[in-house]
Amino acid sequence: MREAPSLAIIAGLQDAGARVVAYDPEGMEQARGLLSGVEYAADAYACAAGAQALVLVTEWDAFRALDLGRLRGLMAAPVLVDLRNVYRPEDVRRHGFAYAGVGRPRGDKG
Repeated sequence: MREAPSLAIIAGLQDAGARVVAYDPEGMEQARGLLSGVEYAADAYACAAGAQALVLVTEWDAFRALDLGRLRGLMAAPVLVDLRNVYRPEDVRRHGFAYAGVGRPRGDKG
């Protein structure tokens, strides 16, 4: 956990003034001891509620089949940053999200 990329990402977001709400089905207890100023959600949907953006940093199976329509309805702004390329861009965009994946060209359809 001490080497997890999420730690640097969260610190960078906080430095930029973001309020961070996090959910990880496996690592939240460890994270509590390493991170300050982070709110923890009970599940992915609670994490997305009211969010301006959702950043997917892990590829746990729990995140591979999220109900994108439900997420869209919960969020203040439909932005998904998929750092693991879990989702196909066209599927996410079809649900009304602005989508960014890592290492994909801007116009990538898959």
